[in-house]
Amino acid sequence: MPARPVAGLRVRRVPQIAYYDATGFEDLRTNEYVIVDTERCREAARVIIPPARAAPLDAPLRPILRRATALDLTQWQQLKLCEPEALAQCRALVEKHNLPMKLLTAEYNFDGSHITFYFVADGRVDFRALVKDLAMVFPARVELWQIGPRDRAKLIGGLSPCGREICCERFLDLFPKATIKMAKEQDMPLGPNAVTGLCGRPLCCLAYEQPTYQAARGRVPRVGEMVLCERGKGHVIARNVLKECVTVQLEDGVTMTFPVDQVKPLAPRAPAPNGGATDEDE
Repeated sequence: MPARPVAGLRVRRVPQIAYYDATGFEDLRTNEYVIVDTERCREAARVIIPPARAAPLDAPLRPILRRATALDLTQWQQLKLCEPEALAQCRALVEKHNLPMKLLTAEYNFDGSHITFYFVADGRVDFRALVKDLAMVFPARVELWQIGPRDRAKLIGGLSPCGREICCERFLDLFPKATIKMAKEQDMPLGPNAVTGLCGRPLCCLAYEQPTYQAARGRVPRVGEMVLCERGKGHVIARNVLKECVTVQLEDGVTMTFPVDQVKPLAPRAPAPNGGATDEDE
């Protein structure tokens, strides 16, 4: 089977890049829009990865149907302006049916033949009667999608503790696995708001930085360890794993900061605080 040109596309609010057969569209460029069929409906998609020859794949890829025209994109922009009103109408019907769900946003596809409402809820919601009422209001196929806290944060957006837009809103395709254990290993405060993002889950940046901490922490003494330095003996009262330095309180009460290559541990490492694993336990 000959190699085919494959393009990576992103459909609005679908974080993952989807790959499509670009036969006949080898000249597509990044940020151009095309029309494709998805599992749900026909959509406009933005080119993220221009077409390139790929090895034969076991599973067939959906083809790119055509380039999006100026009329397609203009119509899509007009439909986006209608989404807040559609969301308000849906909220009124949710209140009418007294359903335990919180609507987040509404989304039309590019030609208005399909509208999706995203919501969050604590459990499963029987919204069959709601869908019937919505079908009478909107001349389009109506879907309701229940999403989790991380997808909610991605849809709504916001600022992270670093002061920038949250990563899932800006660039994340997939959510990394981040855990409280990573926060412990990175010497972060474990308060309820210190290591969680807007979604209420552990910060994604914990996963980004974990390999660096794993590589460096074996060289950096723990807080509480006795060390020997050029000024004598002392115990570590603080450490900076990324800068690979420790703050030592010497026997005479003086506090100084040293690079790790200027200190030498004098005793086995103390147990990790808060019941966490020591480096040797990993």
